[in-house]
Amino acid sequence: MSLAVKQVMTKAEMKQFIYLPEKIHAHHKGWVPPFYSDDARNFDPARNLAHKYCESIYALAWEDGKPVGRIAGIINHRYNTHAGIRIARFGFPEVPERIDVLAALLHFVEGWATGKGMEKLVGPQGFTEEDPEGFIIEGFGEIANLATIQNFPSIPAFMEQLGYVKEVDYVVYKIDIRTALNEDYHKLYKWVKRNKDLQLKEFRTKKELWKYIVPVFQLMNESFMTLYGYSPFSDEEIVAFVKRYMPGVDPRFIKCVVNGKEEVVSFIIGIPNMSPGIIKAKGRIFPFGFIHILHARNTSRKLDLYMGAVKEEYRSKGLDVLMGYRILEEAHAAGIEYIDTHHELETNTAVRAEMERGGGKIYKRYRIYQKTLG
Repeated sequence: MSLAVKQVMTKAEMKQFIYLPEKIHAHHKGWVPPFYSDDARNFDPARNLAHKYCESIYALAWEDGKPVGRIAGIINHRYNTHAGIRIARFGFPEVPERIDVLAALLHFVEGWATGKGMEKLVGPQGFTEEDPEGFIIEGFGEIANLATIQNFPSIPAFMEQLGYVKEVDYVVYKIDIRTALNEDYHKLYKWVKRNKDLQLKEFRTKKELWKYIVPVFQLMNESFMTLYGYSPFSDEEIVAFVKRYMPGVDPRFIKCVVNGKEEVVSFIIGIPNMSPGIIKAKGRIFPFGFIHILHARNTSRKLDLYMGAVKEEYRSKGLDVLMGYRILEEAHAAGIEYIDTHHELETNTAVRAEMERGGGKIYKRYRIYQKTLG
């Protein structure tokens, strides 16, 4: 058997790159496919605006004429310029439980990044922070969220054997809704609600939501600038991002707060977990996959929080409580039993304190690795 890594050069090879995960994870219990049509859009420079400031390369590992692993090399020039660094990323990795395949793929990207004058390789990371990032290192048996990497348990140890070390960890909290909806939290919510200068906005239809959704993402840009790996979205990207994800959202689980000028000063976005439906649909929305996906969303017992932010000058006014308590009530009314907080930087103590105030316990952990090049 001979193992070789080659750059993806043709449309046929890109198709193999996109659909390879379902072969690698064919017997991986609990594995949730990605939306393959969404991945095809993401990897296409004509349809993903991030390619305007990201340089990328895609590669497949081949053995006996068959693809057995994949990886992307990415340089986000916008982020590098903002941060004053020279780093490359490896992203969208899919590998079996074989260190030789992982080593060959990483070696390929290391060589490419070195040739581009980069000083360090980090990953897994995508083009932007909205792409899957971090290998899971704790909580392998838990239900997966959208936009998360579902590697095999052996991969973290392989990374260390290959000379990679921790760059940063993300933690994920599990919050029991019945426990969180306690009297103390309710009293605090009522106290914050008395502030007439701030108004909580809640939604029942997507039409109601449209007025606020672009300002929400603009606030995300403003608030996330100091977070690890974040590069701001242009207005054009924001509109494209909204159009991409709006079909899957449930307006009930989006909350925002506006000031007297109707400016969005905080927001939180949750999406009921759709993993069982995506598994049934095999990652394909059409022709009938959307039926399974919508049913899973409408009957879910798990709410995944994806984004949230508070404008800096409003961070001591309890807006997290105002939105948090209502989203808990909304979830409870919908029959949802617990909340998954998605990725929170381990160093983001303010957000972590809010999760722990609601009784949240860490039950997953993801890690971005790094290696110095040269």
